Amino acid sequence: MQLWKGGLPKMWLLPISGLYSPPGKLETTLYDGPLSVSGFARATSPPLCGGEELGALMTTFTPSTSTEVLSTVQWAAAEEAPLEILGHGSKRGIGRPLQTEHTLDLSKLTGVTLYEPAELVLSAKAGTPLAEIEQLLTENGQQFAFEPMDYGPLLGGEPGQGGKNGTIGGVLAANLSGPRRLKAGAARDHILGVGAVSGRGEAFKSGGRVVKNVTGYDLSKLMANSWGTLAVLTDVTFKVLPAAETEVTLAIRGLLDDAAVAAMALALGSSAEVSSAAHLPERIAARVAGGRLGSDAATLLRVEGFGPSVVYRTEALRQLLGKAGPLEDIAGEASRTIWRDIRDCVPFASTQGAVWRVSMAPAEAHHMVMTLRMQAAVDAFYDWQGGLVWLSMRENDPEAELLRGLIRKHGGGHATLVRAAAAHRAAVPVFQPQPPHLAALSARLKAEFDPKAILNPGRMALPSVSATVSPATEGGVS
Repeated sequence: MQLWKGGLPKMWLLPISGLYSPPGKLETTLYDGPLSVSGFARATSPPLCGGEELGALMTTFTPSTSTEVLSTVQWAAAEEAPLEILGHGSKRGIGRPLQTEHTLDLSKLTGVTLYEPAELVLSAKAGTPLAEIEQLLTENGQQFAFEPMDYGPLLGGEPGQGGKNGTIGGVLAANLSGPRRLKAGAARDHILGVGAVSGRGEAFKSGGRVVKNVTGYDLSKLMANSWGTLAVLTDVTFKVLPAAETEVTLAIRGLLDDAAVAAMALALGSSAEVSSAAHLPERIAARVAGGRLGSDAATLLRVEGFGPSVVYRTEALRQLLGKAGPLEDIAGEASRTIWRDIRDCVPFASTQGAVWRVSMAPAEAHHMVMTLRMQAAVDAFYDWQGGLVWLSMRENDPEAELLRGLIRKHGGGHATLVRAAAAHRAAVPVFQPQPPHLAALSARLKAEFDPKAILNPGRMALPSVSATVSPATEGGVS
């Protein structure tokens, strides 16, 4: 391909000063910041957008094929031009603020390319809306067992199409999961294969459409929780599973945090096969399912499966936990609504302060929260048997040093700043800082996949820290 001065393919130049893109694949947004990419013709005066005179031109590439993604990344690598990688932007507010002049928008890279319900496998382009895929699965009585959460409501967005924001590529990039993670794991545990483009401008594939094809280096799992800092996903293949025929939630009312953790541990250790366990403290319970639970604390245990089996296991839990407190059965759509709100952190969607997602040992998490409450104004609720803690700070200060110090004192864990003002996200490590040996490994991975640091630069850590991949076992602030 013939290259123009500065590395831009000559065929991409348009007869309009300041615009360039693969033919027909550019959307433009104008902003007041500087444009510092060399080698291109620039407008001699501020262009117009919607009748307003704004600053320099910001380019948004919107490829619709994997080949166009490859061409765009190859150009960015040649020019050392940083790119912001996004799908629908539903998780755009997570991570350090980016300073990029160009955006690679994958929202038009869509379509389910393979779905074989009998084989429990689905492949799709990375920009395919998650809502469309989940609707397709529902029509066939199937689901993503890891029930990926929707960050849209928590980050100020509206409920997406079909009640769900985001793309299927974002599910893997953020390693999303939900309350069923105790039993089903996260996105990384269900990915079979990916197609992607590295920051070197090289296309690669990993894995396949069946588990036995996943041999050698499992790069598919490496993409989990990398947040677009290692490669641009173009295709993903996931394992899907049959949806449960019946769902019942057993609610124990009025327990304090320590008693709730003990009850959840007892239930999870039984033969009842509890798929989810969460605790909503007093007043937090009223923010779920439109207030259906009332304000009293609610400790929730979900049982799923065939009808007779669910009845038998629920009765076994009643016998086991009968002395813990008042018990209540919640079935069908009411149960699904409760767990959907817990999954999407709806209790804190209407709050204004910083929101943390903390993963640590269930036996220690409530002790950490109690100590934190003595030093800061904070609300909390628990998922994953108490191992996942959502924290909402009532003040603007996220109290990062205090929180992470308390986590260390209570056995360690991971704290991710999911929601905060841009100034705080720029000043505070959003993702859990890595120990030196893990940070060095992350730096080596980043250097191999994206040596010029053009993909979401600085989103996960400052370049000097070099921690570009956080541990996928945390769930990727999913």
